[in-house]
Amino acid sequence: MTAERDIDDLPRNDANYTALTPLWFLERAALAHPGRASVVHGSVRYTWADTYRRCRRLASALARRSVGHGSTVAVIAPNIPAIYEAQFGVPMAGAVVNCVNIRLNAPTVAFLLEHSSAEVVMVDQEFFSLAVDSLRIIADQKKGSFKQPLVIVIGDHTCDPSALQDALRTGAIEYEKFLETGDPEFAWKPPQDEWKSIALGYTSGTTSNPKGVVLNHRGAYLMSLSGALVWKMNDGAVYLWTLPMFHCNGWCYTWTLAAICGTSICLRQVTAKAIFSAIANQGVTHFCGAPVVLNTIINAPPSDTILPLPRVVDVMTAGAAPPPSVLASMSKLGFRVAHTYGLSETYGPSTVCAWKPEWDILPDDERARLHARQGIRYVGLEGLDVVDPKTMAPVPADGSTLGEIVMRGNAVMKGYLKNPKANAEAFENGWFHSGDLGVRHPDGYIEVKDRAKDIIISGGENISSLEVEKAVYMHPAVLEASVVARADEQWGESPCAFVTLKNGVDGSNEAALAGNIMRFCRERLPGYWVPKSVVFGPLPKTATGKIKKHELRAKAKELGPVRKSRM
Repeated sequence: MTAERDIDDLPRNDANYTALTPLWFLERAALAHPGRASVVHGSVRYTWADTYRRCRRLASALARRSVGHGSTVAVIAPNIPAIYEAQFGVPMAGAVVNCVNIRLNAPTVAFLLEHSSAEVVMVDQEFFSLAVDSLRIIADQKKGSFKQPLVIVIGDHTCDPSALQDALRTGAIEYEKFLETGDPEFAWKPPQDEWKSIALGYTSGTTSNPKGVVLNHRGAYLMSLSGALVWKMNDGAVYLWTLPMFHCNGWCYTWTLAAICGTSICLRQVTAKAIFSAIANQGVTHFCGAPVVLNTIINAPPSDTILPLPRVVDVMTAGAAPPPSVLASMSKLGFRVAHTYGLSETYGPSTVCAWKPEWDILPDDERARLHARQGIRYVGLEGLDVVDPKTMAPVPADGSTLGEIVMRGNAVMKGYLKNPKANAEAFENGWFHSGDLGVRHPDGYIEVKDRAKDIIISGGENISSLEVEKAVYMHPAVLEASVVARADEQWGESPCAFVTLKNGVDGSNEAALAGNIMRFCRERLPGYWVPKSVVFGPLPKTATGKIKKHELRAKAKELGPVRKSRM
């Protein structure tokens, strides 16, 4: 390939070129608005000057323990200040931050910690036992070769203090004490190469094991700014953390908020009452969430709501395609919803259903239908297409021809950690293959129509039907099982297990047997993976013996949605 010609031969130098990284956003925020609130959690309130000092302390304390380039720091925590600080403090030390999904079970967390070679585990006091159980599993597997990582327990003033004391008695270091060992004036250094990894996040195990998605400083920088641009976030926005920060580093909004000198309002547990309270009392202007969060707001009892809203509140949703009715209902309540789509492999959302002024005059149902599409690429994503997966030719923009959604550009991950086979498949033909099937409409907007590999999306979390099937198959009464997605009023989708019983099993009391299978699965799977419904009977099969999942999906649709508990 011949080099491209230019009008000059001027070289890069230290004055005109530096690696892109979102870490500089924090330094600028502390300079521009040192006294402005950066992170608020209950009665705890930090300013941008405070957060910059605390992140430098964290980086310094890690560096003094030889944690830096080539190291991974795992964080197991809900939305609290420490997990926000880790987004900056860990990479300021040169290390990679790995935020772990707190809904996972110990065997899965053990796999993540071992696979990522975590040298440090920062864990919230409520999830300390999860970390201990996970590390015990690794120790048992590795026998004498296991090296215990540094364990730091994060206390939370909103929780029972006895849990923190119990953790400290095991020898864990308390987070605030750990910060005290660091220098608030630590002279951190940005990466020399913007391709250097900043974060590691794991997919939800839609294959046999979760895949480690590696993100770099360049992509994090560009997607942080793209997120502000597509959402029209202004300086000083007040952002409510309904979205877990362990989801793609909070869809990059952890770094965005430093860029726009905004304020993070932490929310440890997401409820409609807490959301409305934060909007009314803390000036919230923006929040993100899967459609399940939107459903929670729409269906909240009047006692939990504060209406009308004191201002228009911007909401970004992704994770599963929201029904048009949900988008319409949110609009009627006074929320302005931005509909986006993306994956862990694209730094979170990377497409947006950009609103067009001409839609304003359309009937409500037509506006909602257009709004439910996944839209066009983010500013920071250079390539988005819907293609025939065999030929890679773009499908016609007719709104009906199915193809695979593919992406390319700076918003695509570096790759999967220690998984060359998966990387070869994901990047085949020079595009990232999403595995999602969709169409392109005449106006160029894309729309997801189905999901390859039978992924179930429940409350914004990906669930592998194959892994759930494995657990169901282990039940002594089960002969065959197949799991598909079923509509769920609360979670959007939930697993529905179709089961054929073994000969001789008494299936007369199906309700009792279904409950038994659910309890059996709950002992082996993360809670949100457990089937919410079980249907008994023979499974439809092809001539070669393969189960016809499309027929089961049709049956699940006929069943209607799993009803939200009225208790």
